[in-house]
Amino acid sequence: MAQQPLKDQSASPRSRRTLEVWTPEDKAFWTSQGQAIANLNLWLSIPALFLAFAVWQMWSVVAVNLPNLGFNYTENQLFWLAALPALSGATLRIFYSFMVPIVGGRRWTALTTASLLLPTIGIGIAIQNPLTPYWVMLVLALLCGFGGGNFSSSMANISFFFPKERKGSALGLNAGLGNLGVSSVQFLAPLVITIGMFGPLGGDPQVAQLSGTTGGPVQVWAQNAAFIWVPFILIAALLSWFAMHDIADAKASFKDQAIIFKRKQNWIMCFLYLGTFGSFIGFAAGFPLLIKYLYPAVRPLQYAWLGPLVGALARPFGGWLSDKLGGARVTFYTFIFMVLAVVGVMLSIPHGGLPGSFAGFLISFLVLFLLTGIGNGSTFSMIPIIFLTKSMRRANLSDPESVRNAEMEGTKEAAAVLGFTGAIGAYGGFFIPKSFGTSISVTGTPHAALLFFIVFYLVAIGVTWWFYSRKNAEYPC
Repeated sequence: MAQQPLKDQSASPRSRRTLEVWTPEDKAFWTSQGQAIANLNLWLSIPALFLAFAVWQMWSVVAVNLPNLGFNYTENQLFWLAALPALSGATLRIFYSFMVPIVGGRRWTALTTASLLLPTIGIGIAIQNPLTPYWVMLVLALLCGFGGGNFSSSMANISFFFPKERKGSALGLNAGLGNLGVSSVQFLAPLVITIGMFGPLGGDPQVAQLSGTTGGPVQVWAQNAAFIWVPFILIAALLSWFAMHDIADAKASFKDQAIIFKRKQNWIMCFLYLGTFGSFIGFAAGFPLLIKYLYPAVRPLQYAWLGPLVGALARPFGGWLSDKLGGARVTFYTFIFMVLAVVGVMLSIPHGGLPGSFAGFLISFLVLFLLTGIGNGSTFSMIPIIFLTKSMRRANLSDPESVRNAEMEGTKEAAAVLGFTGAIGAYGGFFIPKSFGTSISVTGTPHAALLFFIVFYLVAIGVTWWFYSRKNAEYPC
């Protein structure tokens, strides 16, 4: 491919924020300036995505404490509050998937990060009054979906900045470190609610009997679980606006991107990502309430953050491992071990009059979270390769311009697919908590939901093998 002429990206205020030339596959360009710019955008994207995940999963910890604060909600109502952010977030991801090429990555990242102020401030005010109507809580749970939507646009944006041999690692870092927001909100909430850190601005304390504790009622500032994120959201939004970049060549209309709906590989990868990321975010949302129901003597938030932490840290490893071994192979074996981990969970929970084993339950779930993290990284590493391969098969390899156009076409399609699969996968965050809630309300145990997950993973094993990991697969990756 002919080398593109290097262009000074700092010639004007506009070019400092808009990259008129962006050819990361050109090694000379990448070495001279591309890598530094790409890394800057990645390391600004990560904290913004971290905060988005924290806000998205805020209800997984807030819902656990509502009964202690005087809110009289049933178990099923609490599971609804934990599940609704995933429903709205997944739906918003469908629209967010296509916004980066339309609006620009810098602008969209800044605006969507700032939008997180609405649910955080709203929740902080609402949970101070146990007379707050349930419908208000439902609306606030839906608004937390803003955080879930951000993932699709963030991943689509970062995919434009890196060459194909580094996309797996870059996307793994962006998503994996961003996913840490899930475990962080579950870890920090029990700590910050015990301190009146915001003084009169933060509101009055409440008196509550915390789950899993044997002492008497204690004074808490439950609103801090939401207010703690406000200053960081403001900082991240400003940094995104003033320091990130838009890519001129990445512009595309919705009509241009809508071609992915005709691509069979888009729908297959949606299914596989539902099994990996959908499992991660769904288990993260339902884990605290599941512990609370199955093991009443255990304080849920002492342990619930461990699962999302393990899964988030495993995601970059999954991307790196896929760059080395192939994403399809990693995904295939990940689903196999996920089946075994769910069996471990089923054997550990109370059943047939037996108390079960919390240690076995926790270990099995941590293994399951680990595998979902690896699978998150491996499935997302597959997508750019699949769509770049698809576009390059149509290119005239002897014509440098044809090759360059094919690379950009494949990158644009892959970015849209990354966002859209992220949207479909996020619905797991709704269905899994609701599956637990429905299974418990109908049968008294989560066994039926766990059996369904096993069947789903078995189908995913077959799909991965047939389309991507077997010999002579259509798109080996």
